[in-house]
Amino acid sequence: MNGASSAGGIRGALSYCVQQVRRYDYHHYLCLLELPANMRKAAFALRAFNVETSRAMDVASDPKIGLMRLLWWQEALDKIYSNKVIEHPVAQALTSVVSEHKVSKSWLKRAVEARINDANRENNDIPQTVEELEQYAEDTTSTILYSTLQAGGIKSTAADHAASHIGKASGLLLLLKSLPYHASRNHQFSYIPAKVAEKHGLLVHHSGQSEIKKDSREALCDAVFEMASVANAHLQKARQLAESVPAEARPVLLPAVPAQVMLDSLARVQFDVYDPRLAQGILGAPPLLFQLKLKWYSWRGKY
Repeated sequence: MNGASSAGGIRGALSYCVQQVRRYDYHHYLCLLELPANMRKAAFALRAFNVETSRAMDVASDPKIGLMRLLWWQEALDKIYSNKVIEHPVAQALTSVVSEHKVSKSWLKRAVEARINDANRENNDIPQTVEELEQYAEDTTSTILYSTLQAGGIKSTAADHAASHIGKASGLLLLLKSLPYHASRNHQFSYIPAKVAEKHGLLVHHSGQSEIKKDSREALCDAVFEMASVANAHLQKARQLAESVPAEARPVLLPAVPAQVMLDSLARVQFDVYDPRLAQGILGAPPLLFQLKLKWYSWRGKY
């Protein structure tokens, strides 16, 4: 392949990444538009990788097919870091990013492996603690932020710590938002920890197995509030680090804004994840208001 056609192929692959993020992760698409131009290529490739892996189980009619997609990505990462050609636009974009920037393979491997472990979990195998879900959010969401900071050449312990907290908050809130979807698909609230469910009277035991009741809306709201409070604590910790975070890292941490919007939307509906208002606009907020809020934080160099 000559240089011109290779460059055209990369442009097409990156365009595909941008389209995928815009279509399936719109609030993060808007965040990435606030990044400096020299950081967007890597950021969109990494976020598109997240879209591919996060949707693998949802788009598959059979869980085994979804798991195969994730295993394919696990193998693809080995090829990407060996600079081998893969006929997939997101993989091609990632190969280009990895060859230009030093992005640790370990972060991306960790993200895929966490999703594979989650996919292998039985429907009735409920996480025991919020900490387990925090770890899952760290592995799948914080790692994308770490990789984006790394691709931008930003080395800052404070930025990494803030990214960890923002990733945990974002990941937990997205799991809460997806509870009705997973309940309808798997006939189980897969992401409410047993200890939280038991505390709020949601846990029932049948023939040696535990499951979470789906008929107590008020108790479910209480459980969601408890988990949302953990996410809120992570956002507060991330913001407490703001003064120590270098200015060039702050645009990467803008996903704190949609996380806050999601929290505010949940509070507005008394933490009822079945309230239809959560599905309106962008994360339950009017689109113009969301975009203005994001622009305001970006303009002021905050997150």
